[in-house]
Amino acid sequence: MPVDFKDSQTKDNLMRAFAGESQARNRYTFGASQAKKEHQHVIEAVFRFTADQEKEHAEIFYNHLKEFAGETIHVDGGYPVDIHKDLEKLLRSAQHNEYEEYDTVYKTFGDIAKEEGFNKVAASFHMIANIEKTHGDRFARFAQLLEENKLYVSDVEIGWMCLHCGHIHWGKEAPKECPVCHHDQGYFIRMSLVPFVE
Repeated sequence: MPVDFKDSQTKDNLMRAFAGESQARNRYTFGASQAKKEHQHVIEAVFRFTADQEKEHAEIFYNHLKEFAGETIHVDGGYPVDIHKDLEKLLRSAQHNEYEEYDTVYKTFGDIAKEEGFNKVAASFHMIANIEKTHGDRFARFAQLLEENKLYVSDVEIGWMCLHCGHIHWGKEAPKECPVCHHDQGYFIRMSLVPFVE
């Protein structure tokens, strides 16, 4: 049964989602800074890449609230404090949070929006839920590589790309230093994980 937007749960859920995405973006920016300090530039890039996507999600949710411009929407919500000293825990926490948004939060918000008659908002929640699953999978993959000490080592010969200059090295291990730009091993990523490569 259609509900007036100003009296809807959907309005509040959009603001909760906007707050959650905004906080996730900041947490991932903080994670990127920590990875940079540890010379784990690939992990830094993963966090920044995901943070940029979270900003886009926040903007999508925020734009659904245009008719409330100039007003304040009060909502309650719980948000994680993911302050960890090691990158594996940061990645696993990010994975957990992304899966929670995917499987619980945004699917529920989307179902409520649909029930209340806000089909465009419902579509945003459901489609972004699927993106959050992809984020969780990506964080899990890099966490596993770190945990297994395989971020820069492979059991078979593979291609490794320097994210700084694009040099490709073939071998079972990424070089300690790029022979072209002389940046450290932390810039090397498996070719199979490089964005924009077929």
